[in-house]
Amino acid sequence: MERERHCFFILRSWAVISLVSQIYNIPGNLGSFLLLWMLLCLPLIYIMRSSIVSLLYLIGITYYACETGYWSFHSSGTYFYWLLLLGALPHYYLLYKKQSGSNFMILHNWIVPLSIVISLGTVTDRTGELMYISYFSLFGLFSLMGKSQFFDLQNSLNNAYKIVGSLGTIGLLLALSFDWFWMHLRTGDSLFTYAIGSPEFFAAVTLTLLAGVLFFFQHVKSSPTDFVFAFFIPIFFLGQVSIIAVVLINVLVFVIGIFKIIEGVKKDHLGIVNYGLIIITALIVCRFFDTDLSFIFRGILFVLVGVGFFLTNFRMLKKRKAND
Repeated sequence: MERERHCFFILRSWAVISLVSQIYNIPGNLGSFLLLWMLLCLPLIYIMRSSIVSLLYLIGITYYACETGYWSFHSSGTYFYWLLLLGALPHYYLLYKKQSGSNFMILHNWIVPLSIVISLGTVTDRTGELMYISYFSLFGLFSLMGKSQFFDLQNSLNNAYKIVGSLGTIGLLLALSFDWFWMHLRTGDSLFTYAIGSPEFFAAVTLTLLAGVLFFFQHVKSSPTDFVFAFFIPIFFLGQVSIIAVVLINVLVFVIGIFKIIEGVKKDHLGIVNYGLIIITALIVCRFFDTDLSFIFRGILFVLVGVGFFLTNFRMLKKRKAND
């Protein structure tokens, strides 16, 4: 009943703001309306001590960031998102201290990183290529956060930071395993002439430093997907002058897949083993789109991959039965 009352209160406030704007013909657009609405909702999180208001607020500021950063190009309002996000973090921390095992905590653990991932791209201005460094560092930061003492004890599906960090890293690597990005990077203007001082440069440096500091304190628990950002930075700058960058990205994906398989075998964890196999399979599928292999050879490769899946899972299950 308490949750329904909070939702009704927020919807009523939205209706009141809309009516006042219409009656008095207050000028503005959707972005300014969302900003006003979120500013009015922020105190309600702490006055009502309501986690559902906090979740709705986080969704609202994410929509605000998309409206001002993606759908209203070159809008300066996108930077308010980060201040609005900081306003909700104290409640997130209190939730962690007092209700760390609650469903609201789990939902916050998913909404916060997803909101940041969606909104980070809104800082893009002139040097959008640098955002790849920012995203790799962000995903590395999330992966390392997922290895922290609190999140490491959570159920695998509840560890959103680890999942988002790992899947985001692999997804970016697979996207960059094609030559289209590197060709654009080699033929475009040099980034060194106007990158320093840009918002993309600031985002890349800040996130890389944060991920580097966290990696320094948690390197014992780290896996390859946690520090891909450290390898990607030199590969990125090498890619401006050499085609070897795309080869290194493909090798990096393959090595991560092999490492995951080995890690899964050591831990006797079928999920990790299959994740490694899926990474290698995805890499093979990606190469089908930019190579001139015959359909027969492609079919044989797919059969071999399927056989690999079957044999690996069969051997692990057989090993488990033998140990029982």
